Amino acid sequence: MREADADADVAQVDAAGLGPGALSELTSPSLFANARAVVVRGLESLPAETGDALVAYVKNPQPDVALLLVHRGGQKGRAIVDKLRKARVRTVECEAVKSSDLPSFVMREAHAAGGRISEEAARMLIEAVGSDLRALAGATSQLVQDAGGAPVTEEVVGRYFAGRAEVTSFAVADAAVSGRTSDALEQLRWALRTGVAPVLVTSALASGLRSLAKLAGAPRGLRDADLAREVGVPPWKVRILRGQLRGWSTEGLARAIRAVARADAEVKGAAEDAEYALERAVLEIGRARSNRTLS
Repeated sequence: MREADADADVAQVDAAGLGPGALSELTSPSLFANARAVVVRGLESLPAETGDALVAYVKNPQPDVALLLVHRGGQKGRAIVDKLRKARVRTVECEAVKSSDLPSFVMREAHAAGGRISEEAARMLIEAVGSDLRALAGATSQLVQDAGGAPVTEEVVGRYFAGRAEVTSFAVADAAVSGRTSDALEQLRWALRTGVAPVLVTSALASGLRSLAKLAGAPRGLRDADLAREVGVPPWKVRILRGQLRGWSTEGLARAIRAVARADAEVKGAAEDAEYALERAVLEIGRARSNRTLS
């Protein structure tokens, strides 16, 4: 609408606080613009007394007012959605993106922005930015623009998001369980200096080791999708875990898990120096790795 009319009036409201009177006011033609758009978020929380007024309006809408209703899905507020569909309101289904599909989402966003990003770089970006689609789309678009036509690689992601990717507790854990002890210690110190809570580090270390233990004990011959369900990780993570599992023995994993359990107790008050407890845990994880392969 803004492309068609730069002066269009746009209002955004929460359905939970929308009464019949407010709805009537919002959907009236604007006195100061030729067109008006009204975005009502959280339709599932729309008060019952406003539902009938909304259905009545959509059956006879104002020609210069665009009404966008956002429902988060689920059964709550399903009745109003059904009534609106019967009133022939145009609907667009937006399925939630699964965590296993996030790398593909980032790669599609890069393509739509006129660039390319490798799958490895996409995963690195997800680790840095998180799973919020809006943030991922924005970061991907910015990287494509900054790359100037060249493919977006892990190096490019690291250059722009090192301040976030390098300090995550999972980055520390990935380096530790992969046998890159020096990198793990460096990232641990940087993470702690930038405010990462020690308990988040022990949680990430424990999660990484548990995933390796589950993978080591999983039935042989499973497909990656079935193996991912068995371990409790996205399918793309299985390939990473296989690489991390090389060099681990059953005894080594058990020893590392015990070291992390002790560190977890220490950072929660059993010891005075949380940083020392974490550094010792990382070192013990490194020593617990062996040359014997489980995968």
